[in-house]
Order: sequence, then C-alpha cells, then structure tokens
Amino acid sequence: MSGIELALWSFPVLLVLIFLRVPIGLAMLMCGLTGTYLIMGSTAPILARLKGETYSTFSSYSLSIIPLFLLMGQFATLGGMSQSLFRAANAFLGHRRGGVAMSAIGACAGFGAICGSSLATAATMAQVALPELRRYGYSGALATGTLAAGGTLGVLIPPSVVLVLYAILAEQNIAKLFVAAFIPGILAAIGYMIAISIYVRLYPDSAGSSPRQSYAERFRALADVWPVLLVFLAVVGGIYTGWFTPTEAAAVGAAGTGLIALINGGLTRETLISSILSTASATALIFFIVFGAAMYNSFLALAQLPMQAAAFITEQGFSPWTVLICMLVFYLLLGCFMDSLSMILLTVPIFFPIVIGLDFGLGAEEFALWFGILILIVVEVGLITPPVGMNLFVINSMAKDIPILHTYRGVTPFVISDIVRTVVLLAFPVISLFLVRLLY
Repeated sequence: MSGIELALWSFPVLLVLIFLRVPIGLAMLMCGLTGTYLIMGSTAPILARLKGETYSTFSSYSLSIIPLFLLMGQFATLGGMSQSLFRAANAFLGHRRGGVAMSAIGACAGFGAICGSSLATAATMAQVALPELRRYGYSGALATGTLAAGGTLGVLIPPSVVLVLYAILAEQNIAKLFVAAFIPGILAAIGYMIAISIYVRLYPDSAGSSPRQSYAERFRALADVWPVLLVFLAVVGGIYTGWFTPTEAAAVGAAGTGLIALINGGLTRETLISSILSTASATALIFFIVFGAAMYNSFLALAQLPMQAAAFITEQGFSPWTVLICMLVFYLLLGCFMDSLSMILLTVPIFFPIVIGLDFGLGAEEFALWFGILILIVVEVGLITPPVGMNLFVINSMAKDIPILHTYRGVTPFVISDIVRTVVLLAFPVISLFLVRLLY
C-alpha cells in the first residue's frame, strides 16, 4: 500500500476511534505512529521522530501564551468580572423583550475579551446568567441556546486560544490575527442579539423581561465594569500598539486579573491553588492534542498527502471560490462530530497549502488572515451544532432539567445567524481586513 493510500485510509480509522470515545489526541497519535511505522518499516525512525516532535512542539515560545490566557480566565472568574458584566448589560437591556438574553450575549462578549476560551466563557456565564433567565420566564430552549451560542464569543473575540494555534500552524502574526478578528467578533454579538429579537417576536411566550432600572442604577452597574475594560485595554490595546508581544500581554493580563481578584477577595490561597491546577489540567489537555496532531500531521507530510492534494486541486482547474466554499462546508460538517481545537490542528496543515496557492485577489498575508477568520467562524459554529457541539453539552450539564433536544432547538437561530455572517465575511474580505490595513 502506498503512502497516499495509507494517509487516505487513516481518516476513516481516526473517525472510528473518535466514535469509540478514544481521546482525540490519543487517536491522532496512534494513527500517526502506526502510519509512520507502515511507511518506514522500522521503529527507529519513530523513536527519533517522537523525540524531535516532543521537543519542537513543547519548546515553542508561542505556545506559552495558552496557559497564560487560561489562567487569566480563571482569575477573571474569581474577580467577579462575569457578574459585573452581566449586571451592567442587564441594567441597559434587561427591560426590553428578550433583553435578559441579550444581556447574557453582551456579557459573554465582554468576558470572552479577557478569557480566550469558548468552554470557559460558556460555563462561567451559565453560572451567572442561567438563574436570571429562568427567573424572568425564559424558556429552557432559549436560555440554554443563548448561553451556548454566547460562549462561542470566547473563541471569536480576541484574545483567542484557537486563533493562537492557527497562527502557529499557518506561521502568521498573532497580533494581526487578533486585529482581524475584532470586527467579526463584534458582528457575531450583534447578530446573536438580532436573532434573539426575532425569536422572541415569533415566540412571545419564550421570554420575559426584568424591571426597568433608573439611569443612576445603570451607571453604577457600568462603573463596576472598569476592571474588565482596564484588563482589555492592557492586553489587547498593548498588543495593537506594539507595547507588548502577545505572550507578554497574556502575562500582563494574568497578573492584572489576579490582582483584581485579590482586591475583590476572590483570590485566596485555596482558590489560587485551584486555579493553577485547573489551568495546568486544561493546558495539558490542549498540549496533548497539539502533540497528537503534530505526530499525525508529520505522518501525512511523510506520505506527501498535503502536497499531492494541492497538486490535484490545481490540476483540476476548480475555481478558487469553489475550493474555499467546499472547505468551509466540510468544516461545518466536521464540526458535528469533532471539537474546534482538533479540527484546526487536523485540517490546517492539509488545507492551508492548498488554498494559499490560489488566486483570490489578495496578498499572501492578507489571504492567510482572512482564511483564518473564516475558519474560526465555521469552527465556532461547530461548537453549537448537534450532535457533538461541546458548548451544548457544557450548558446542558448545568441545566439538567432541560432536555438536550430543547437545547438543540434553542440554538438553531444562532446557527442561522452564524451562517449568514459567514456568507457576508466570505463575500466581503475587507470587513476582516479593514483594521489590519488601518493599523499596519
């Protein structure tokens, strides 16, 4: 069997392992090692590759940004930032029809700007907003659907862990990717609020409203948000202005949120140890998936699949737009079965060499940034699409009295909003590239 045939057969084998509940990192590692052995016919190259890949993967300076952003999210939760964000948003929007759900979306956007993780944003905001949504008569479908979708803003709005990994795989500037993601992230939050507004008009019984608050109460609630604004300006503003590298900015953000949590009384010796252990556990999980993907992609490169696929696509004479749209549809389908991190690590080393050689009327760097944003959005949709949308399970585990089918139904308007936004960003690359061109 040729290397190409081995590489092609490895995909169904990988999916079978995933369906059998083998951890995705381990599944990719097993496929990578087995495929390498079948091509090389000896264990010596495998041992050498294990040593080399382990060092090259985990000695990457860029990867150090991930535990720092995860720790920043832990400290932000301890500092009460999620509660203050929701109170401020609810003070201005809660009295409107569907306003409490819109407040949850706004709070998710704000928390995502200092967290960088979709699952952490979803889980944290569910603890804060779900009781309020149920208190004001929101249906279980709308309440859980809103929080599952709102959690995806932790991936879209900078800083984003998934975007960092894409930058490493595609060898792109992390700061420019953060800039490119800013407008699409804001559009996502606005789109979700519009989806809620339409939903509650079609189903009036699915939502209530909270009492209107006075302007004095609104501004008091707004004043409590200053720590979030301060951290966001320090981290993202520092990156945009060139004061910090992304890794340095993550360290500043972690230190800042830790200090705020300490001042607010949320950071004690016990919670500090718990935060460090949680960060270490999440980092180990991500790094193991990264390592498994590195070994699997190394096998695919050895089999020459990315190069052969790129040559095949070029020879067929397909339109660049046809190739790109097919890839995005593939991501949407793959998202029904695989988590976002695994999709990025598995597909970018294969897809990126194919599309980077196609002509979209953009420079190589601008195309790479735009392609990264498009991937980020369709991966985000995968977080809330049945049957394996990770955010759906996180939210449903915190609302055990709501059937998962109700959550699937409640998230549908947000998936439609995501697809509409993807089409708009696909048709108008300037939306993603405007700030990059302006600042750089």
